[in-house]
This record gives sequence, C-alpha cells and structure tokens, in this order.
Amino acid sequence: MDQALALEIMLSGENVLLTGPAGSGKTYVLGEFIKLARKSSKKVAVTATTGLAASHLGGTTIHAWSGLGIHDSLPPRFAENLTQSRRDIITATDVLIIDEVSMLHDFRLDLVDQAVQAVRGNDRPFGGIQVILCGDFFQLPPVNRAGSVQGGFIFGSASWISLAPVICYLQEQHRQNDETFLGILNAMRAGDVRRGHAEALLARLDAHLSGPVTELHTTNADVDWINQVQLDGMEGESKTYVMMTTGKANYVDSLRRSCLALDELTVKLGALVMCVKNHPQGKYMNGSLGTVVAWEDLTGYPVVRLRSGKQLTIIPETWELRDGDKKRASLTQVPLRLAWAITVHKSQGMTLDAARIDLRRAFTYGMGYVALSRVRSLDTLSLVGINQLALKVSPEALAIDGALREQVARDALRFAPLAELANSRADEVDKPETKAGHWTERIQTMRQTYPNAFRPWPAEADELLKARFEAGDGLATLASLLGRQPGGVRARIKKHFGDEVEIPD
Repeated sequence: MDQALALEIMLSGENVLLTGPAGSGKTYVLGEFIKLARKSSKKVAVTATTGLAASHLGGTTIHAWSGLGIHDSLPPRFAENLTQSRRDIITATDVLIIDEVSMLHDFRLDLVDQAVQAVRGNDRPFGGIQVILCGDFFQLPPVNRAGSVQGGFIFGSASWISLAPVICYLQEQHRQNDETFLGILNAMRAGDVRRGHAEALLARLDAHLSGPVTELHTTNADVDWINQVQLDGMEGESKTYVMMTTGKANYVDSLRRSCLALDELTVKLGALVMCVKNHPQGKYMNGSLGTVVAWEDLTGYPVVRLRSGKQLTIIPETWELRDGDKKRASLTQVPLRLAWAITVHKSQGMTLDAARIDLRRAFTYGMGYVALSRVRSLDTLSLVGINQLALKVSPEALAIDGALREQVARDALRFAPLAELANSRADEVDKPETKAGHWTERIQTMRQTYPNAFRPWPAEADELLKARFEAGDGLATLASLLGRQPGGVRARIKKHFGDEVEIPD
C-alpha cells in the first residue's frame, strides 16, 4: 500500500495498524495525519511506548496519557481516582495514536482499552476513540522482566480483535538505495538469510569509510566513554550550549529523559556531531552526521559541515511534551550530540549517513535489523563484528507478518476508491514554510529592532526580567527594555514562572 492511500484510510475515521519496513515512511505519514486531523478540529492524542519515540512526534508515553503508569492491572476505582485534568484529556480525545507498538505488551493494550472505557463511561473499543497503531514487528519486541507480568505482541490481546483495525502496510522504500543491501534486509524480514547475504555483510568487516562515521553499539556501556575520550583528546576551544526549558519540573524531567538533546552540549572545532531532529525545511535529518568547522560570528552557534558537503549553522530547536492538545513542557537546545558512538536503541528512527556497527553482543531478535537498516547502502556500512542472533528476527514476528500481508491485500482492494482522493489531498497538506534569507542576514535584521536577539541571558538580565514582570510590566514593555524578541521574552518568563503563567501584552 502506498502512503497516500494509507493517509486517506486514516482520515476516513477507521481504526488502523500502520506498519511496514524501516524507511517506508511510517513517521512521515503519521505526521501528515496529525496535521490534517487537527486542522479539521479533532483532538489528537499522540503517544508511544517509549519516551524517545514519543518525543519524535511531540507526544507523551501511552502509560502517562492513560494514567496507568507502571500498573500491570487496573486498580480498583481507577477512573474515580484519576485527576480531573487526566479524565478531561481522555474524555476529549477523538483520535489516539500509539507509536512503536512492537514494544507494547498484549495485556497492556487491553489495560489501556479498559482504562479509557472506564473514564469515558463507554464500553465500545477504547471508549469510541479512533485508534491508530504504528510499528514494525521485526524491530524491538516487548521486554519481559523477571517478577513482572509476562506478555507478547499486541495480537494476543482482546483489544486487537475488538478494534479490528485496517492494515496499512507501507511497502515503498525511502531510505535504502542499494538493491543488494535491500535484498539482505528483506531476507532478514523473511527469515531467509542465505550464504550470499551473510557473505555480503561479512565483506564489510572493518571496511574503510571516508568522512564522518558514527559507531553503533548494542549496550550503553561504551558509548558515553567513547564520546568523552574523543572530545577530551581534541585540542582547542570548546563551547557549551545550555538547554532552556519551560513547564513544571516533573514534565520537564520526563521530556529530558525522552529526548536526545542534551542538558549541556559541549563541542570543539573538529568534533564529530549528529543532528538529533529533522530540520523543518529539510536541511538536515535526524541522524545526519557532520563536523564542527567554525562558530557563527553573531551568535556563536556551531557551523557544521555535513557528510554531504553542505555547511550550515545549527541553531536551537524546540521539543514539546504534549498531553492531548495541552502543552506540558518544552525544551530548547542546539539539536546536536557527539556522534563518535550511539546505542542501537537511540538510533531508532534515524537515517545515518554512515555507520560502523558492532553486533557481536546483539542480545535480542530484531536488534541487528534495527541497526543495519539505519544506513542507506552497503557502501556506508562497516562492521566491527556480528553474531548469529543479529541476523535473526522473531519467529512470532514472521508468522504475524504473513497474516498481515494477507489482510492488507484485502483492505487495499476494499478501500481502493479512496485512492482517487490522494492527489487532491496534496493541496491540503501544510508545506514547510521557506524562510527567506541567510541565517546571518536574519539575525542582523532582528537586531536592528531587538539588539540582544539570540544572545545568551546574563544573570543581571534575568533578575531585571523577573523583577519587572512581578511589578506588572507586559510583554511589549519587557521586550523593548531588554532588547529581545517577544517570543524569547515569553519563553524566559515561562522558564522562571511556569508554563501556565499569564503574560499580559
């Protein structure tokens, strides 16, 4: 099924499982659906099984949204004991999105269903909410820990049967551009890795890669150490960029844990860095590699030469933690991190320009597939080592995939008339706005009106801001007094006084 038809099915109000291989565009389709659904005034709750996956879409975890937290069963008087704000959010929701459902246990999907029904007082599946499930079951599976309730993929749940979702199985490939490599990945998904596939991978052992390259490791143990040792070994000036946050402390902490942006980012000239967010206008992607080559004159932000050869200033970006339509917290930071090494888990959702991958200690089904599918071709892959488990996917996932493929053929035929709407839909999708002018020129223009735009906040400016705000000064007065843009002043006030503070104009 192509992306356009999948989007139309989702917009028609059907419950959907959006699936497909790594690089098939699942996150892109979700993003387009969220924009269009909200444009039509629907209340969309964006959630995922992990905080990291949720942060890519600007949402929260399904555990937090549902109010279940760490519970493995529905507590007595669950709905009555929830806060009123949590009940209001669940009651107002029209669409519930759950991303990375490969990691969601069957019993937990049932728990979310029961919780929502109880809160909404409605015994229809998920209380009548449209549900969009998204994930690839060949990637990381649910984790069963000793002493906790054991479970499997969501297909063993009663909720899966009652939802009866339409299967939207994306099959177009938007990441790999190497037929041999794509054949290896498809063979892994089919559980049919043959000698030729293994030999093609083994030929990449210790392969030389030119330009910036990051290492992928299966465990956290070595990653931070490798990055710090490499940075410490470099000569020259370092610069540190400090994260700015808004919102209550508990929400800010949750967003920090689920985001790849760092509280303090320290880099030097020559440091290998990785972009950790997709640029709004597509100048870089989550996973783009590059080297710090200069500091931007006016702001001091890092100038990075990407592996593609493009050179650009990386300016701060903002991540948000949203709970339904309510913004709970935000953080703003330069969207980079050191990239000599990263874990396979944190690489999910990334497209890496080149990678040196160590799969000698792969310890679960799907881990090798996740790691290998981050790169575009064999030419951009170098293997440190690989074990047998790294080439295997879950036998259960194989059986599930066969069943999904059978159903998707029926569903695609059933909804074929919707394909005619796909071309007209393109005009409704918001296109990224192109910001005119070079960043330096825009800074110079801003500073004609606001001389301190995009400069660090010294302590004395912070104290003046707080004192004058508490004395009743409005946004326009403070912006003029401090020589800063109203948006920057608003963000700083929220940092000091909380996300829900009222700020007079």
